[in-house]
Amino acid sequence: MGKITPRSTDYSEWYLDVIREADMADYAPVRGCIVVKPYGWTLYENMRDLLDRRFKDTGHSNAAFPLFIPMSFLQKEAHHVEGFSPELAVVTVGGGEQLEEPLVVRPTSETIIGYMYAQWIKSYRDLPVLINQWNSVVRWEKRTKPFLRTMEFYWQEGHTAHANHAESMEEVMRMLEVYHEHAMVDCALPTIKGRKSKSERFAGADNTFSIEGMMGDKKALQSATSHDLGQNFAKAFEMKFLDRDNTEKFCWTTSWGLSWRLTGAVIMAHGDDTGLRLPPKIAPIQVMIVPIYKKPEEKVGVMAVADDVFKTLKAAGIRVKLDDREETPGFKFYDCEMRGIPVRVEIGPRDIQNNSVLLARRDIPGKPGKTIVSRDGLADAIKTLMDAIQANLLAQAEAFQKANIREVNSYDELKAAVEDGWALAPVIDDPAVDAKIKEETKATNRNFPLEQDGIERKCIITGQPTRERAIFARAY
Repeated sequence: MGKITPRSTDYSEWYLDVIREADMADYAPVRGCIVVKPYGWTLYENMRDLLDRRFKDTGHSNAAFPLFIPMSFLQKEAHHVEGFSPELAVVTVGGGEQLEEPLVVRPTSETIIGYMYAQWIKSYRDLPVLINQWNSVVRWEKRTKPFLRTMEFYWQEGHTAHANHAESMEEVMRMLEVYHEHAMVDCALPTIKGRKSKSERFAGADNTFSIEGMMGDKKALQSATSHDLGQNFAKAFEMKFLDRDNTEKFCWTTSWGLSWRLTGAVIMAHGDDTGLRLPPKIAPIQVMIVPIYKKPEEKVGVMAVADDVFKTLKAAGIRVKLDDREETPGFKFYDCEMRGIPVRVEIGPRDIQNNSVLLARRDIPGKPGKTIVSRDGLADAIKTLMDAIQANLLAQAEAFQKANIREVNSYDELKAAVEDGWALAPVIDDPAVDAKIKEETKATNRNFPLEQDGIERKCIITGQPTRERAIFARAY
């Protein structure tokens, strides 16, 4: 196994080392693309499945829309095409023939879905339409950083249509909360919910809301977005319905998305110098059993008990693996820790005699994280331990985030704060303000948190009065 660069030496190299050593992903022969290996994909799948359940619990259904979109569709919404033009991959030849109209490889699906909804929606009885799709999209990206910056990436995109703005805004905020809960409860990632500034809005949206997470190097990561599209796409695609009052009206639409960037967030927010630290709810392997023996005659008994423990835990619904490789226990311990497996079960000859096992938790290194427990009721003990690990990872991340957000009231204070953390600063929502701060500090306006104290302060750039503060940070 290779070495992992310490985070304090080079955080970016640490991130890449962890992905390589944990066998999560590899670079594809196409620039900007990656191959996600089984361990990395299973982590993403577990996160996806938990989020998908939340979508369905809120009344949404999954569907699938085409990968290719006519260029003319994107041109129907001016802000949309302007925002995405530099990132488009365009197909001009198909089947050896020049296409009459170029096709865009899906960068996002508002346009093709808007077109289809216009065919389906005729009456208020057809509303609301609550559809999500899981897919991959392409946005031309020359830099490659697995899960964070890739030309093709996997995500989900929800698209809904409503009879009025009140209902569509309720949907926008509902899905923002769904994302926040998924990050907090499933991934043990605290995030800040807020409204994006005018300069950071989604192209074609009236308003964009996001959840922002703090990574281990104190940079921000936009972890999900929820967009109020107003009637912009409805008007572009003639998405109309006959209302109860017998008048024809345009729909109000939303879109919202979360990508595998959240997988990168899990790596960066929880990982340490040894490797991954995965929350049990999403870990591909929740428990690794490591048999320990020195003599051949010990092996038979230890392996028999280890196999029995494996069957017991698997029957209890725990994602468990038995490491029966002919390697040293030290090698197996390191491998288990580097992969972020929440619980390690050690079984040796003495444990067999005492009807016990040793449990080692990944979130607490060394002796403090180890306990000896009886094999009787082991599955329940491990489930309780996993709940504790999940809660502890969240508590650690919350404490880290809280300790590294500074409330500032001057531009000089902001400049100092964003050198090594986040700044909560009073500013007006003006693209010129965002641009000045970004140019001079490399920090961007992450969002205006939904929770505001309502106190009037002066904008640190213009001096104008404002009752809002925004989060500024350097970001991925």
